Amino acid sequence: MDIEAAKYLAAGLAIGLGALGPGIGEGIAASKALESIGRNPEASGKVAPLMFVAMAITESTAIYALVVALIILFG
Repeated sequence: MDIEAAKYLAAGLAIGLGALGPGIGEGIAASKALESIGRNPEASGKVAPLMFVAMAITESTAIYALVVALIILFG
């Protein structure tokens, strides 16, 4: 395997595995938030903004994985 192929493989693994965790985490966060809103609709004003903040923080992990993949490819 030459170095170019290894770079593509490493970048693919970095973004693939780096996006797996945040994807699962965001799904669980959205599920629990919608479940809590379904049980108590009056709490949606408090739950929804906190869910969006938590999802944004979780998504930043996937963005870091993308940055690492790009550094592997072009660095």
